[in-house]
Amino acid sequence: MIVLDTHIWVWWVDNNQRLSTKHRQWIQIYQSQGLGVSIVSCWEVAKLVEKNRLTFSCSLNEWLEKALAYQGVQLLNLTLPIVVDSTQLSGFHSDPFDQIIVATSKIFQCPLLTADTKILNYYGVTTLK
Repeated sequence: MIVLDTHIWVWWVDNNQRLSTKHRQWIQIYQSQGLGVSIVSCWEVAKLVEKNRLTFSCSLNEWLEKALAYQGVQLLNLTLPIVVDSTQLSGFHSDPFDQIIVATSKIFQCPLLTADTKILNYYGVTTLK
């Protein structure tokens, strides 16, 4: 399994051109093994819609239901180990969404698929590029 960062998940579901060919390939490779999506990504998407920074052609509920039903997608719930680990990411930046997603990847011992340079440059998590 791999964990998808929120923007990767949104770009993939919306067939956005910002999703690189390499990211698409990683998704195809891991689709049968599991594409983990943190419950926090659902909240992040909802907050982006609330702030009008993200729009869909359907309602938020419809988009989330559709996006979570994609083949291979597994919703990863927030657990106490993830909560604790997210507060102990030495040298990592202070975005709580990123902290939870990185901690989720670490706790599940899965690589994280992201285009976020702050995460890609962080030594404490395994990423796919």
